[in-house]
Amino acid sequence: MDDPFFLLLLFGIPVISQVVSSQMRKRFVEHSADPMPLTGKQAAERMLAENGIIDVRVISTAGQLTDHYDPSKKTVNLSEVVYNQSNVAAVAVATHECGHAVQDATGYTMLTMRSKMVPLLRISNFAIPVLAFGGAGISQIAGNHGTAILCLVGLGAPTMFSLVTLPVEFNASRRALNWLEDAGIATGEKYSGARKALFWAAMTYVVAALGAIVQALYFAKIFLGRGRR
Repeated sequence: MDDPFFLLLLFGIPVISQVVSSQMRKRFVEHSADPMPLTGKQAAERMLAENGIIDVRVISTAGQLTDHYDPSKKTVNLSEVVYNQSNVAAVAVATHECGHAVQDATGYTMLTMRSKMVPLLRISNFAIPVLAFGGAGISQIAGNHGTAILCLVGLGAPTMFSLVTLPVEFNASRRALNWLEDAGIATGEKYSGARKALFWAAMTYVVAALGAIVQALYFAKIFLGRGRR
């Protein structure tokens, strides 16, 4: 119980995650009360058009916090609240997702890298439980050291994915904020509100990356210890 990585995983990361999520929800509610001249849908469509993107559709999707850009279908998917409402929070989220569409259209390197990592991540998510809990059988084939190395490689995939996600998300927010300011849609306090809302949304990815790193270090310690036996 005195392992610092274990304590971080059990207590530290969940507490930090709760604080950040609480702040994100607080900012979204706070800036949902700030009116804007455009709905999320209208802001998204205008941002896409002004960036010369004509092959991406803006559609509504059910649920909350379901906003995302789908590069395979070329759709900016906005939750119903973001899609229909005209306030600072909705417009900030909508244009952030359009930031990903602009990244895709301009060949942003980090987004391309993240997309290429998705198949590896899926394999890793399937393989890690098998390696972690079925290591005894696998070690007969690969040896304890081999099993440890396989586990470390598998753990590296989600950690790298989380780290690559950070610049992708921050860049999308920067593109959104720059467009909102340049287009004269959000200035002064409204711009500040959009920036704060997007900042706390981005912090959720920072916490996820921190959690992935701590988890990798924790299990690396276990697997390397197994490999030495």
